[in-house]
Amino acid sequence: MHLQRVALGWVLALPLALAWASGARAQDASDATAVADEEAPPGSGDPWVDAWLADMDRYGAIYPQPFIDEVVRYHEAPRALVQALLLERGWSPGDVYQACALADVSGRACRQVADGWSRRSASGWVAVARDLGAEPGSAAFQRLKQGIVDSYRRWGRPIQVDASLAPGNPDLPRMQAPDPTPGADAAGD
Repeated sequence: MHLQRVALGWVLALPLALAWASGARAQDASDATAVADEEAPPGSGDPWVDAWLADMDRYGAIYPQPFIDEVVRYHEAPRALVQALLLERGWSPGDVYQACALADVSGRACRQVADGWSRRSASGWVAVARDLGAEPGSAAFQRLKQGIVDSYRRWGRPIQVDASLAPGNPDLPRMQAPDPTPGADAAGD
């Protein structure tokens, strides 16, 4: 009889313990995300690219399979690598896309660029791109930007282009750059 009560106690306590443990892990992950956001490395060196990579983070989280398929098919990245970067190494979809797109436009393997990012992430994507000869303003970087537009077209997602992309994409709306004048958006100006 005593053994039955002990077994029943474990049966009742185990789900509570598991729920508590998963809640603690979720809180730890939330705390880590908040810290990571505060310590985010510098971006690509191009505000337009940074904005759309952030949007890819949202898209890739909601639609992981179409995101993975896009990177694999159009940036010639191994599916196992893309999945490992996202699921095992905890990379954001935007970082995976940037690594494989930079690899594509610079004639490198995505794994090579991903390894470079792992070593230099504190310097931002702009440093990795510079090492690959694909820094902002270069022909390779412009191809990367057009590739982002092309991905959005294939996904059927709206996108706005910047001044450098507008001539080749006259059917797309232009992204309005913020006015750098202090107080320009304040009422009464």
